[in-house]
Amino acid sequence: MNKNKPSPTVFRRFLRYQKDYKLAFAVAILGMIGYSAVDAFVFSQLKPLIDDSLVKGDFGYLRMAAYLIVPIFILRGIFNFMGTYTLAWIANQVVMKMRRQLFDQFIHLPVAFHDRNSSGQMISKVIYDTEQVTNAAGKALLTLVREGALVIGLLSVMFYYSWQLSLIFMLIGPVVAAIVYVVSKRFRIVSRSIQQAMGNLTSTVEQVIKGHKVVLMFGGQEMEKKRFDQRNNHNRQQNMKLVVSRLFSESSIQVIASIALAVVLYISSLPDMLEQLTAGIFTTVVFCMTMLLKPLKQLTTVNSEFQRGMAACGSIFEILDQQPEPNTGSLHLDRARGDILFEQVTFSYPGKEQEALKDISFNINAGQTLALVGRSGSGKSTISSLLTRFYQVEQGRILLDGEDLNKINLEDLRRQFALVSQHVTLFNDTIANNIAYGAEHRVSREDIVEAARIAHVQEFVDVLPEGLDTNIGENGLMLSGGQRQRIAIARAILRDAPILILDEATSALDTESERLIQDALDKLQQNRTSLVVAHRLSTIENADKILVIDQGCIVEQGDHKTLLEKDGAYAQLHKLQFKDGLSI
Repeated sequence: MNKNKPSPTVFRRFLRYQKDYKLAFAVAILGMIGYSAVDAFVFSQLKPLIDDSLVKGDFGYLRMAAYLIVPIFILRGIFNFMGTYTLAWIANQVVMKMRRQLFDQFIHLPVAFHDRNSSGQMISKVIYDTEQVTNAAGKALLTLVREGALVIGLLSVMFYYSWQLSLIFMLIGPVVAAIVYVVSKRFRIVSRSIQQAMGNLTSTVEQVIKGHKVVLMFGGQEMEKKRFDQRNNHNRQQNMKLVVSRLFSESSIQVIASIALAVVLYISSLPDMLEQLTAGIFTTVVFCMTMLLKPLKQLTTVNSEFQRGMAACGSIFEILDQQPEPNTGSLHLDRARGDILFEQVTFSYPGKEQEALKDISFNINAGQTLALVGRSGSGKSTISSLLTRFYQVEQGRILLDGEDLNKINLEDLRRQFALVSQHVTLFNDTIANNIAYGAEHRVSREDIVEAARIAHVQEFVDVLPEGLDTNIGENGLMLSGGQRQRIAIARAILRDAPILILDEATSALDTESERLIQDALDKLQQNRTSLVVAHRLSTIENADKILVIDQGCIVEQGDHKTLLEKDGAYAQLHKLQFKDGLSI
């Protein structure tokens, strides 16, 4: 969505969220208008109270007012509860729905979107921006309706008793409207800046918390403190701009209203006007005019909250309008055999001109193991990302069991793969639940235990006080790298997919962990098509086919023995890693 799109479009879209709560909204409107109507009614009784009871000495009206004042204020309290509670309930329902839509959108957006946007910005939208919508849908709307109704009520009372004096006050209406219009534009601009600043602040905090050990190790505390102070101060500056704009609009409207009040007082002192005014009429009109200053101030103040909410809505709608990950396939696939074919595939990452892959062609037969080797950044992991359709192929095509990947239903396609990466993602949950994560069918405890046994998870789980039910913390930080890797393998075993992708699964592990994990991987690879992105060549010597990738191109391919005999790029890599017969 264009940020410059007119606010009415955003407002109309925001109102569509209220459609499901029409009855509750009607109750809220009734409560807010009833609350203001009671206040206006009380003010309207000043004239008979003064003229009849105090001036003429008819104290019957005064006694009747004494009997009614408590019931009237009880009714006022009921109306206040109806309006405030119901509108708060609607606001929280709307925001809950928005947050659910945002979360659902985030998990369905393509990988390329998440590559371009920081997680801190996205978290800020779910937490901070939606909170601004709560204020707009709750507090702001409550004040707009209730105080707006009070203004209309007070003006009605004034016109009923003296339209001449009231007309003077009405002349300020266009001026107030002009100020509100100008300031509203400013509110929207500053509110967008505040949302951006809050997103940057969230990103800074998130990065430091996630990289806390690196910050400590490299002495980055002062640098991070300066970065945080800079962004924190920028956020403060944007908030102060909003405060200045609000104060300007409040003061301007208050001054204009006071000028109108001064003119009314002056005209009331003229002899011709004094003949028409009673003490009750004069007191009622002046009192109502004075009381108008408060709702006018609140309406102006709440305008900033409302504009912040509308700016937040615009920010949220930008995300909701993003195209979700395309699912072009209609072909359903239960379980693939595992035949894979790349035909002249060329690919560049979004926003980058350099090609990550250039004219790549190869095939893997069902049950075979294909290994990809090469320097970092050569394009090995890109091949696996294209195979799982995290990115779309630009040129050429990829076939699975003879079918173009784009023709296969996306959910069915990804069900055919199990991934074990060097970057293991675990959740703040138990070991058992992490192993069973994403299991298509309900799995038994016995299935989880068996997967844990095969992956050598049980060996370290047995010494934990709660065993498989031990909570491992955020991303499994309570575990070692080898232990986390074994849980990822157990997850892949339980998934039982026909195709396995191993993306440098044994890199950066100690010898003992590598031995255990390699044993688990050997069991996992049985009767499966395997694509292995390898750093250590010792792990792929038995692969059916090895591709040597360099700068996005296949420079050599063959089995281990054939490539050594060629004495080319693969042989050079092998010599570097096995100097004097020792793996380094």
